[in-house]
Amino acid sequence: MIKKSVRDVNLAAQRVFVRVDFNVPIRDGVVEDTTRIEAAVETIEHISAQGGRVILASHMGRPKGKVNPDMSLRPAAAVLGSLLGKSVKFVDDCVGEVVSRAVDAMADGDIILLENTRFYPGEEANDPEFARKLAVNADVFVCDAFGSAHRAHASTEGITAHVQESVAGFLLERELEYLSTRIQEAKRPFVAILGGAKVSDKIPVIKNLFDKVDAILIGGAMAYTFLAAKGIATGLSFVEKEMVDSTAELLEESRRRGVTIHLPLDHIAGKEFSEVTDKITTESELIRDGYMGLDIGPRTIAHYSEVIDHAKTVLWNGPMGVFEWKSFSEGTYAVAAALANNREAITIVGGGDSVSAIQKSGYADRVSHISTGGGASLELLSGIQLPGIACLANK
Repeated sequence: MIKKSVRDVNLAAQRVFVRVDFNVPIRDGVVEDTTRIEAAVETIEHISAQGGRVILASHMGRPKGKVNPDMSLRPAAAVLGSLLGKSVKFVDDCVGEVVSRAVDAMADGDIILLENTRFYPGEEANDPEFARKLAVNADVFVCDAFGSAHRAHASTEGITAHVQESVAGFLLERELEYLSTRIQEAKRPFVAILGGAKVSDKIPVIKNLFDKVDAILIGGAMAYTFLAAKGIATGLSFVEKEMVDSTAELLEESRRRGVTIHLPLDHIAGKEFSEVTDKITTESELIRDGYMGLDIGPRTIAHYSEVIDHAKTVLWNGPMGVFEWKSFSEGTYAVAAALANNREAITIVGGGDSVSAIQKSGYADRVSHISTGGGASLELLSGIQLPGIACLANK
């Protein structure tokens, strides 16, 4: 269902509780990456401009229900204020009298940021009483934290039972447009690129994509389980042995469904899992004894790039190799370049390590959409209904 968004409700003089994702890296009180804070600015500015009183909430890290000063959101308030060019008051709790007093003192358009919701065990437990306490000072709930929408927590799902209306923010709206609507209505050819370590993590995604895509390009360590399922030698490469039979069934299903699964034609292989190991380029898809695959090879790069070049819709989730190491990053960055060079296609980077790769590649501004959710994007692509989205009002 298409969800209501902040553009569909009257926000003037309303107390608007906005669940954002400010789970950002902080070292010595300094925010090291402001991307997630920047992503929430559009929604916050819209609510404030409409005269809504913006009450921001987020989790930070995994404090396990206890106060941990190292996981305080205070540094995020300063960053947000700088981005907005206006004062953002920080409240050192997320429930209770201190919050009520801060909200009561707000004027229309004011913005406050509450302390880490995970300082209370009731957050992750989705405790109804804790959810009620969060909602005491709110009239409208806005979810703009796609990265947390797959979790049924008090501040993402439970709170919606205690407010007048629950809607999506602009960030969440874009995520649903690209990871749901655009994929359902994708222009053909539609190519999915899937990488990462484990086939077991991607089987639900692959099965859900079978009736949507024309081809799937496989990379990363999961490629070696696919090759093993075809009886091809993989040397010392990581193989999920317990998944070989299921992967063989997946290959057979792809043939029945008319979806081409492309596997690496060659590899960059090393003697051990190390950035400085002796490495070779294999002559074929076979990896000889004593070596492990750590990246796709040049023939695979050329082939995959050609397939991407002819696509009208491309979805990418997962690196092609150990891209964190320069020695084995060429395949991943080549895929990023291929996406960027296809200016006619809708190109979607579906969260997780792929986001890091596209940003490090320098091509982030040349793709259509970069998802802010790792686990959330995987679950949505798998066809799973996310609790933090299901609870929002339909149009």
